[in-house]
Amino acid sequence: MIERVLERFLFASRWLLAPFYVMLVAALGVLLLKAAQELWHFVSHAVTATESEVILGVLALIDLTLTGSLIVIVIFSGYENFVSRIDPGKTEDWPEWMGKIDFTGLKLKLLSSIVAISAIQVLKAFMNVKNTSDRDLIWLVGIHMVFVVSGLIMALTDRFSEAAHGKKAGAKKASAADSEH
Repeated sequence: MIERVLERFLFASRWLLAPFYVMLVAALGVLLLKAAQELWHFVSHAVTATESEVILGVLALIDLTLTGSLIVIVIFSGYENFVSRIDPGKTEDWPEWMGKIDFTGLKLKLLSSIVAISAIQVLKAFMNVKNTSDRDLIWLVGIHMVFVVSGLIMALTDRFSEAAHGKKAGAKKASAADSEH
C-alpha cells in the first residue's frame, strides 16, 4: 500500500514541470518582442546600411527565429514526453512532428538547433571581422566546434544504442521462435 501511494505521488509530481513550459511560452513572447525590435532597427536603417549590415540584420532575425523554434520544440516535445499527451483533436494544421519526437529525437533536434544558432553567431562574427578580435573569433569557432563534436558523439551514441537494442530484440524473437519448435 505504501509503495502504491509513493508511486502515485511520484507519478503525479511530473505536473511540477508544467509551469516550466508555461514560462517558456512567456520567454517565447519576450523573444518575439526582441525580434520586433530587431526588425524595426533593421528596416529603419535599411536605406543607409551596407550590404554586410543588411546580411547581419537578416542573420540576427534568422538567429531569433531558430531560437524561437527551439523553444517550441522543447515546449511541445518536453510536455508530451514528460508530463502528458496532447490531444490535437480535429486541428488541421497540427504539425506532423508533434507527438512523434521521443527523448532521443528531442536531444538531437535541440543540439542541431544549438549548432545552427552557433553557426550563425560565427558567421555574424566573420561578416563583421573588422570589428571582432582574433580572441573572440577563436572562442566562437572553438565553442561552435564543441557543439558540432558533441552533436556527432550524441548521434553516434544513439545509433549504437539503437543497434544494441535491435540485436537484443532480434535475439529475443529468435529464442522465442526456437522454443516454439
